[in-house]
Amino acid sequence: MSLKRLIALVATLALLFGAAEVGAQSAQPGPRVQIETSLGAIVIELDPTKAPKSVENFLNLVRGGFYNGTIFHRVIPGFMAQGGGFTPDYKQKPTGAQVQNESVGGPPNLRGTVAMARTGDPHSATAQFFVNVADNHFLNAGPRHPGGHGYTVFARVVEGLEVADRMVAAPTGAVGPFDRDAPRTPIVLTKATILAR
Repeated sequence: MSLKRLIALVATLALLFGAAEVGAQSAQPGPRVQIETSLGAIVIELDPTKAPKSVENFLNLVRGGFYNGTIFHRVIPGFMAQGGGFTPDYKQKPTGAQVQNESVGGPPNLRGTVAMARTGDPHSATAQFFVNVADNHFLNAGPRHPGGHGYTVFARVVEGLEVADRMVAAPTGAVGPFDRDAPRTPIVLTKATILAR
């Protein structure tokens, strides 16, 4: 290889590595929210790139104190822990507008991810969310769901996943309006706080 070609190759590699470094620096981490519960604290990192509408909705609810004093009302071992919609006396909190489903092209429902709960209508999510404690591939976007829409993953647990594991290990039964899967002792979400970065 001639000296001229070697210099050109070194220059090209320097440009490529420089671009990769800039790309890595521009990938900023998302906002973090601490969810304090009666079983311990969970810290989640939100993904505004993949689920901007869900993240904006969630942050607005946190800022407004909506989640404070709610419960995790549905916990299933090997599946998930769901909360954010009921008070400890099992009264459902009124919510705002529904959020457009963002599951298509979004992250999969893997252990440690956080997704929006909804009804059979793909675009019915409002405030309730769940922490996946297992890889729940059947919740992902695909032909098994109406319009191909699955369950929108908007965050991931970065600290305290063991708290969600404790939640799904709690004794459950028929409590309030639920005929099963409700913790017999309320698991209270005492406070949700946006953490400074």
